[in-house]
Amino acid sequence: MTRTSTAPAPLRTITTALARRTAGDQLIDVVVMALAVLLALVPLVPVFGLSAAAPAIVGGVVLGALIAALAAVRRWPVVTTIAATLVVYAVFGGALAVPSTTSAGVLPGVDTLVALAEGVVTSWKQVLTLDPPLGSTGNALVMPYVLGLIAVVAAAGVAAGRKHPLRILVAPMIPAGVLVLSILFGTVDRTLATVIGASMAALLVVWAAWRRGHWKPRRAASLAVLAVLAIGGGTVVAPLVAGDVPRFVLRSVVVPPFDPREHASPLSAYRAFIKNSKETDLLAVSGLPEGGVVRLATMDSFDGVVWNVLGDGEPAASGSFRKVGDVIPTSVTGSQVTVDVEVLALDGVWLPTVGQTTEISFDGSDAVRSRNAFRFNDATGTGVLSTGLTQGEKYTLDAVIPAVPSDEEIGSARPGDVIQPAPVGVPDIVVTRSSEVSASATTAALVARNLETYLHDTGFFSHGIEASGDYPSLSGHGASRIAELLGADVMVGDAEQYASAMALMASQQGLPARVVIGFIPSEEQQGAEKITFTGDNMQAWVEVNYAGVGWVAYYPTPPTNQTPQENEDPVEKEPQPQVIQPPPPPADPVVPPKEDAEEPNVEANDEPAETGVDVRRIVLISTAVGVPLLLLLLPPLLIVAAKRRRRRRRQRALHPVARISGGWDEVLDTARDHGTVPPADATRRETARALAAVYPRIPATALAEHADAAVFSGALPTEMIVTQYWQTVDQSVAAISSEGTVWSRVRGRYSRASLRAAKQARKAARSAGLGKAGRVPVRPGRAATRR
Repeated sequence: MTRTSTAPAPLRTITTALARRTAGDQLIDVVVMALAVLLALVPLVPVFGLSAAAPAIVGGVVLGALIAALAAVRRWPVVTTIAATLVVYAVFGGALAVPSTTSAGVLPGVDTLVALAEGVVTSWKQVLTLDPPLGSTGNALVMPYVLGLIAVVAAAGVAAGRKHPLRILVAPMIPAGVLVLSILFGTVDRTLATVIGASMAALLVVWAAWRRGHWKPRRAASLAVLAVLAIGGGTVVAPLVAGDVPRFVLRSVVVPPFDPREHASPLSAYRAFIKNSKETDLLAVSGLPEGGVVRLATMDSFDGVVWNVLGDGEPAASGSFRKVGDVIPTSVTGSQVTVDVEVLALDGVWLPTVGQTTEISFDGSDAVRSRNAFRFNDATGTGVLSTGLTQGEKYTLDAVIPAVPSDEEIGSARPGDVIQPAPVGVPDIVVTRSSEVSASATTAALVARNLETYLHDTGFFSHGIEASGDYPSLSGHGASRIAELLGADVMVGDAEQYASAMALMASQQGLPARVVIGFIPSEEQQGAEKITFTGDNMQAWVEVNYAGVGWVAYYPTPPTNQTPQENEDPVEKEPQPQVIQPPPPPADPVVPPKEDAEEPNVEANDEPAETGVDVRRIVLISTAVGVPLLLLLLPPLLIVAAKRRRRRRRQRALHPVARISGGWDEVLDTARDHGTVPPADATRRETARALAAVYPRIPATALAEHADAAVFSGALPTEMIVTQYWQTVDQSVAAISSEGTVWSRVRGRYSRASLRAAKQARKAARSAGLGKAGRVPVRPGRAATRR
C-alpha cells in the first residue's frame, strides 16, 4: 500500500507569509488607477467637446484597465503587456479616435492604421494649434485616446504589482502627470482644474492608506471634511489670492498656423480702402528710399472671381507662410535699407514690408506676441501677423531692394521657370485682346511692356465713387468685370481692374505674372524721411518673372487725371493697325503619330487616380522598422519562452516526486539566473543554507527538506502537498526576482545562465553514458542526497 505524507506546518506558515496579493486586491488597484486617469483627462473635454471626447477618453481608459487587469491576474511579463497594448490600440483606435477612416465606423483599414501611427506624433500639435472645440478633426482624438490607454496600463501595472513601498509612491505620479498634461493642453478653466485635482488627491490618498494597511473606516468622515475644505479652498480662496492672473496653458503661447484662405482677398478690399480711408492715416514709414514701395500682399492665384494667394502648402507657394529666425536668408541682391514702420489705422493680418526682408524686430510691450505671430513667405517677400495688426504696432525692417532693370537690360530673357496655378475662368476677350496687343513684340519683356502701355494709355481712371462725382465704374476684378472692362466702348476702372486685367493678359502669353497690392508714395512724398500713407496711396500693380532677372514691376493703371470727363474724344482703345506689323511666328510643327497607332490613347496623359494611401511606402517603412525591432526583441522573447516551457514541464510532470524535485530545480535555476550559483556537488540542505544566506526571505531549508522527504521517504506525496510546494516555489522565485536593482532584475529575467548550465549538464551526462536525457531515475529510498 502506498503511504502518503502531509506537508509540515512550517510550510503552510511560510506559504501564508509570502502569499501574493489576491486577485481582488489587484483589481481594486486597477479600478482606482483607471478612475484617477479618467479624472485627469477631464480638462481635455472642453477642447474637443463632450460628444467627441467621451468615446476616445472613456474607451482608452476602459481598454487600458482591461489590459492591466489581465496582466495582473495572469502575471504577464512586460513584453506581453506592451504587445497587447499595441494590438488593442490598433484594433479599437479606429472606432474611438479616427472613425472617419473606418468602414461602418468600426472596422479599421489601411487608412486607419496610418492615421493612428501619425496621430501619436502629430495629434499633440493639432490640439494646441487648432481652435477648440476640435470635435473629431483629423486624427486629433488620438492624443486623449493614447494618453488614457497607456497611462492606465502603466499606473495600474505599477500599483497591482508585488507589495513594495515604492510602488505606492510611483503609481499615483502617473495620473498626476496626465493631469498636468491635460491642463497644459486644455483651456483656461481654473475651477475645473481645482475640483479635479482635489478629487484625484482624495482618491489616491485613500488608496495609498489602504495599500499600507492604515485605512480605517472611521476616518471616512474626516477625509470627506478634508476633501470639502480642499475643493472649497481651491475654488473660492485661490481666485482671491491669485487675483486676475490667468492660469498658464500652452494654448496661450502657441499661435495657430496661418491659413490665408480663411481671409478675404486683399485686392477685393481695394475699393473699400479708397472709399473709407482716403484721408485716414494708415501707416507711417521712415527710411523708405526714393522710388521705394511698400508691399502689403502678393497674389498669384485667380479662380475666376478674385486674385488670392495659392495656399496649397508648397514651399514656393504664395500662401505658404512659415516661422522664421532672427535672420531671413535671401538670394536677392540690391541696396541694403533699414526701414521703421508704425501701424496707425491699418488693420487685417497682412504686415507691410519693403523689398526682400532679411531681418525684422518688433518694438513695444507686445513685441513677444508679435514675434510669435509673425509668419513670412520667402517666394513673395510677404509677411503676416496671424493674430492681426494692432494700432501702434512698431517694427524695424532690414531689407534688400533690387535694382529695377530696363527693357534693354532684360533683353531677350525668357519667361521665368515659376510654378503658378493656371488662371480659371479667363474671358475670351482677354485671350483675344492680349494676342492683338502683343503681336508686334519680339521678346517677353516687350510683350509685358506692350500690355502695360495699352492699358495705361488707352484706359481711363475712375474709382466709381458717386459721392465724389466719379465716372461710373464697378468694383471687383473677377472674370465678368474684366470682360466688361476690355469689351466696353470706354475702358474705365482703377488699379483693381487694370492690375487684374494685365496679369490675366500676361499669363495668356506665357508670362508668369502676379498681382501686388501695397502703398506707393506720391510725388510730393518721394524722398521724405518719414512718409504717412493714407488710403489714397493704396495701389495695385503687376510683377512678371524673367529667367535670370527675377520679378519686374509694371504699373498698368492710367493716371488719376485721365478720366472720361476730361476726354471728350476718348482715345481709341483698339491697338495700332496690324497691316504694318509682322506676322506672328509660326507655330511649332506637329509631330505625326506613329504608323502603328491606329487609335489615339486619350487616357495617356490622364493623371493617375489617387489611392489615398501609399501602400508600398507603408510596407517599406514597416519592414525597415519592424525587421530590426524583431531581431532585437526575438532573442529575449525566445529565452523567456524556453524558461516558461521548462517550468511548465516540471510542474506538469507525471510523477509527483518529479514535480517536487522539479520545483526545487526551478528555485535553483532562478537563483543562478540572478547571479547566485549553487555550490557544486552539495546536498539540497547544504545548497539551501547557501541560498538562505543570500536570500533570507525565501524558505530554502523547508523547500530542501520537503524535496528530500519526497525523494527518499518512499511515500508518494499527495496532490495537495505538491500544490502547496509549488506555491512556495512560486513565492520564492518571486522573492529572488525582486531582489537588487531594476537592471539586475531585468538581467536575471533574460539571463541564459540556467539554460547553459542545463545544456552542459546534459552534455556531461551523455559523455558519462547516462542516456540522452542525462538523468538518473529517481527511486524511493535512494541513499544519495546530492542534487
